[in-house]
Amino acid sequence: MNKLILSLIFIFSSNFFSHEFNPAHLLINETEELKYEALWMTPIKNLGTSPELSFPKICEIEKELPFRQGKYLSEKIFLKCGESLRGKAIQVSGLSILNDALVTINHFDGDRFEGLMNLKVPEIIIPKDKQVYPTGYFYLGVEHLLGGVDHVVFVLGLIFLISGFIPLLKTVTAFTLAHSITLAISVLGVFKLPSASTEALIALTIIYLAFELTKTESQIKRPWLMAFGFGLLHGFGFAGALSEIGIANDQLFLSLLFFNIGIEIGQLMIIPLVGLVIYVLNFINLKNQFRMLITYGIGGMGVFWFVTRIWSIVN
Repeated sequence: MNKLILSLIFIFSSNFFSHEFNPAHLLINETEELKYEALWMTPIKNLGTSPELSFPKICEIEKELPFRQGKYLSEKIFLKCGESLRGKAIQVSGLSILNDALVTINHFDGDRFEGLMNLKVPEIIIPKDKQVYPTGYFYLGVEHLLGGVDHVVFVLGLIFLISGFIPLLKTVTAFTLAHSITLAISVLGVFKLPSASTEALIALTIIYLAFELTKTESQIKRPWLMAFGFGLLHGFGFAGALSEIGIANDQLFLSLLFFNIGIEIGQLMIIPLVGLVIYVLNFINLKNQFRMLITYGIGGMGVFWFVTRIWSIVN
């Protein structure tokens, strides 16, 4: 039975569960009134078809040949529009369920707008009013946490590891705080870790978490400290991608703040759902059996991710 569980875990991990945090990014700068220069960045490891943009019909469009830029395939687009893009819609088609598209628009008068497009919401309407806060990064944080399966797996393991809502909340918050520190350090250029090596180390944290799940609750000491230490690595894990898509320097603090608040909200969305499952399992006396299943699942995914990520480094 255990071998069957591990086999299924490895099969499912090979595709869906091994993606990195690489959102697409559409950056539009209004260089003159009604003239725009856009940079469309899509992840090379995009799951699914290559996404395509649709601009308002009031614009004449010229495109340059795409070029590689780190983990992204970038394309320069020039727009000459009969009217302002304010109040107009931009659409994207071909996004996968695991990739969002951050939209940043810098107007000629200095106003900025940021929003998010995804598979469920493939259209964004540029507001006529000035946007004060970079709320697009908040939604990107929520989407990243819920769509980043390695992070979800880690939070899931923490929920099964700890009893009580308050201790769990403290532990998950410690994970987010550490996440925030290394994200800021990396984006600011103070210190960075190689992306591939970091991803492999993140897989090791998941394997260690599975090992902790084999212990009894009385044997587990200071889980918040473990979560904080591992959160430092997880923060480096997606800081590289966030740096590549770009954050505006004049809104750097707010963008990072909103992004991390989004991550925390995403985590807090998971806790009640899994908590309800644990309550039901306790009620029917199946928690220990299900905990074993979760332990094998987390350990199997961690091992698979570690092996494949090390393999990508040496090849």
